[in-house]
Amino acid sequence: MISIQQMEYIVALNEERHFQKASERCFVTQPTLSMQIKKAEASLGRLIFDRDRTPLELTAFGVELLKVARDVLRENDRIKELVDRSDGIFKEELKIAVIPTIAGYLLPDMYAEWREALTGVHITIEEMKTTDLLKAMDEKGIDMAILAGPHNDARLRTIPLFHEEIKAYLPGECGSIIAINELTKFHPWLLTSGNCLRTQMVHFCEIENENDEDEWDYEGGNIDLLKRMVELHGGYTLVPQNYIKKEENAYKTIKNSIGELPAREVIAIVSHRSRKWEFLEPIVRLIQHRYGGKDKSNFQVLSWK
Repeated sequence: MISIQQMEYIVALNEERHFQKASERCFVTQPTLSMQIKKAEASLGRLIFDRDRTPLELTAFGVELLKVARDVLRENDRIKELVDRSDGIFKEELKIAVIPTIAGYLLPDMYAEWREALTGVHITIEEMKTTDLLKAMDEKGIDMAILAGPHNDARLRTIPLFHEEIKAYLPGECGSIIAINELTKFHPWLLTSGNCLRTQMVHFCEIENENDEDEWDYEGGNIDLLKRMVELHGGYTLVPQNYIKKEENAYKTIKNSIGELPAREVIAIVSHRSRKWEFLEPIVRLIQHRYGGKDKSNFQVLSWK
């Protein structure tokens, strides 16, 4: 009832929520894109977009249509892939998303090994916050996500990768261990809202009034920047163990009242029926081999939710 091209326009407009941006993305004029979407609506006898809302939104019918359109476009891509394979010009592409506090050490450590294990495969890697990453996974915009668990979704396969301790960056203080209640004496420097390590830090360290302007002076966007703020202005921030390249006195092991250490579980999520699993599996196994095997019996695994 509607064409592949019209479906592409619908998907683009939904993601951009702006006619001009969607038309530029599709390499057509704005009147052309608008006309084709109106033709699609006329063919279906229903509105796809509610143009009275700003920004533009899908109608209830449009939400359901979008799911079908994405499935059809994916199958159309598989037909193109089949033709390219037949012509001997096909190159598999993997799209992987990683949260920033894992990407900071994982990608420099592992990328060369991934390239060696997957010759002839084009790997696209993007940093995303957890909420954006899960949305991209839901929309099937990526093939695999690497994030901090837990995450339970019956539609997806969850693969444990490794556990890592979270330490306090607290230069100038003596000793290698600090009790969690002692951290209340220091100013905490947090990642920007939306980063799961921020939420874990707030929960474990029992930080209150995080929106109080008198208490919170700054929210940084990356760990290196927060460490610099600690060095300049005092206080502390939390750093995942694998982010630390060498042991230094500035990093303190944190213990709660029963001797548990804060930690997070790093997981991968993929579709249950991913046709790219044969290419994703080597990446998963290489990560597990590099970072796995640590004793986690005394870890308190923190939730990012």
